[in-house]
Amino acid sequence: MARGLWEAGKLDTPWPKTQHDFDFRFLGLIGFFDPPRSDVPAAIAECRAAGVRVLMLTGDHPATARAIARQVGLSERAEVITGPEIAALDDEALRLRLKQVDLCARLLPEQKLRLVRALQQTGEVVAMTGDGVNDAPALKAADVGIAMGEHGTDVAREAAALVLLDDSFASIVGAIRSGRRIYDNITKATRFVFAVHMPIVALALLPALLRWPVLLLPVHIVLLELLIDPACSIVFEAEPAAADIMHRPPRSLHANPFTAGNIGFAMTQGLGIAVILLAGSAWLQHLGWAEKDIRISIFSALVFALFLLILANRDLMRPALRNLSGNNSLLAPMFAGVGAVLVAVLAIPFLRGVMGFAAIGMPPLLIAGGLVVLCVLWLQIVRWTNYRRLHWTQK
Repeated sequence: MARGLWEAGKLDTPWPKTQHDFDFRFLGLIGFFDPPRSDVPAAIAECRAAGVRVLMLTGDHPATARAIARQVGLSERAEVITGPEIAALDDEALRLRLKQVDLCARLLPEQKLRLVRALQQTGEVVAMTGDGVNDAPALKAADVGIAMGEHGTDVAREAAALVLLDDSFASIVGAIRSGRRIYDNITKATRFVFAVHMPIVALALLPALLRWPVLLLPVHIVLLELLIDPACSIVFEAEPAAADIMHRPPRSLHANPFTAGNIGFAMTQGLGIAVILLAGSAWLQHLGWAEKDIRISIFSALVFALFLLILANRDLMRPALRNLSGNNSLLAPMFAGVGAVLVAVLAIPFLRGVMGFAAIGMPPLLIAGGLVVLCVLWLQIVRWTNYRRLHWTQK
């Protein structure tokens, strides 16, 4: 347009072909600086403690990438690999190079995508964060694409699996912590469900097969299930994160709550309790106790065993009774509610008749207490054996 005006005689001088042909007069410099957020260094340190590796993938100059990485403590390795260097490497060489470098600069969008795939090929689970259009291919290819919702582009948000509303890296670390806590609690609840149903099944099935007096009536099983479900959905869900939850390495891709070790441990707990209660029932029958007296002893012991299994599976490293302490706000109300139900069915004549119990007396309660003590000892033996097994496995 300017050249056309000059040719038409409306400008005194021709429009320069390049910007270097202008006559510039230096007036000053303007510097722009986008500092890292104050919470980023602590979040990266927490990632490192949790075994989560953090890499920087940027289109900026290597010097800029190195300076930002130094400020946030991203890596102690100052070496930077650039886009042209990546373009010169084959896939195998790139995978080997990524084991030595944490900073990648001067990247094109397709190179970010290639880096994500190279990490995945080495067996890594890759989470990619980004906010621009050039990040979209890598966000889509990553196992978890995380876009910035506050300042990110629409394309990045559409390509990502998660969108951060506050654009904070610390929120990602918080999500990792929450995910680990949820997985831990699901594992605990799974272990409890398998353990608690073993004595219920045994006490309902074996007396029928052995032609013993019926120990668990349908109403007993219904009541027990009403106690078990809240324990899973409320108590274990409210379990706080373990103190070392962000000091563990990431779990295996093949890990799940239904591994043979976890289910086997749970069934061992439950089978031991079942044997104790069945042996107690056989002994009371041998002594000539009435069916209703035997039932009140076995059922009371079973309800207390349910308490013990909740406690035993909260923390496998501590004895069951020591797990009474802790900051689970729903544990005490749960125990109080179950205790109130047990007292009601033992003390109120109508409910006692529905449950098929004899009038409450000290001998059945003392027997129930003795069976509970044996259950505590059994759970401690199982815990100690499992601890020793894990200790020798890790050597």
